[in-house]
Amino acid sequence: MAISSVKLRMLYIMKILLEKTDGEHTMSAADIGKALGALGMSADRKTIYSDIETLRESGLDILQSKGMGGGYHIGSREFELPELKLLVDAVQASRFITSKKSEELIRKLEHLTSEHEARQLQRHVFIYDRPKAGNETIYYNVDQIHTAILLDRQITFQYVQWTVREGLVPKKGGALYQISPWALTWDDGNYYLIGYDETPGLIKHYRVDKMRKTQVAREERVGKEGFQDFDLAAFVKKTFSMYGGRDEEVTLLCKNEIAGVVKDRFGRETLLVPADAEHFRVHVSVAVSRQFFGWVTGIGKGMRIAGPEHVKSAYREYLREILEGYMLRDDEM
Repeated sequence: MAISSVKLRMLYIMKILLEKTDGEHTMSAADIGKALGALGMSADRKTIYSDIETLRESGLDILQSKGMGGGYHIGSREFELPELKLLVDAVQASRFITSKKSEELIRKLEHLTSEHEARQLQRHVFIYDRPKAGNETIYYNVDQIHTAILLDRQITFQYVQWTVREGLVPKKGGALYQISPWALTWDDGNYYLIGYDETPGLIKHYRVDKMRKTQVAREERVGKEGFQDFDLAAFVKKTFSMYGGRDEEVTLLCKNEIAGVVKDRFGRETLLVPADAEHFRVHVSVAVSRQFFGWVTGIGKGMRIAGPEHVKSAYREYLREILEGYMLRDDEM
């Protein structure tokens, strides 16, 4: 048999084992021989044993079960089934990935395990029913942003917003934004660009799925000094729903039963200081915004802003405006 045919046969055996076997499904040498026959190749048992040993020596984890119903199967893989389920969850949960692209990515993930275990991934997909992006502009945007970061260049783009009558329309009359991109982050199912806007001299963030006509600019990036000690995790932690606001050190007075809520939001390292038998205080850095106030309101009586006074005053004004709105008739709004 020609050398090329030997190599091809071993590749087929590897493919058969990867696709057909796992910890619960094995194949005997006879089974492998039949599968090779279906592909137009032939091999006796001795040859199959030899090829399997060669594949083992090359690093493929092929295990053998003895006794009745025994056979060969793939042991460890690059990704284990629980890891693939986590990846499927992430793809399905992310709103910035379209339904079409989600299906394509999940199909590719299925090829990283056996066809038997892949069925578990297929069933896993239908648990979710979440809003997804409607177009694939985001993939082009991400590519342009990464290219700009690699080349140390700025980017230009239009930024769109939803309107009642016209749908998505460009902000600022379609004028181009020019930003120095420094990072990408994923928060609450959306993808965000973190960059430096030279005109006001501020770090800003933008939803990548709302960017249009994104291009790499000729100008070099600026704002490096602001990102030398930039902590992306801290930025996301203090920014509620990625809405910007003035950074403040805020003290919250909380009931003991919401300790987990506070730790989940601000991190496990957050220090909780007992205030009395039923409450604790926590000092956190937040970007004070209406979204932060909304988060506090959603928790209800279990949390109160204890300081500083101007933040408490702004929160009271936020609540007053909401209450006044409910005191109006619908035709007065």
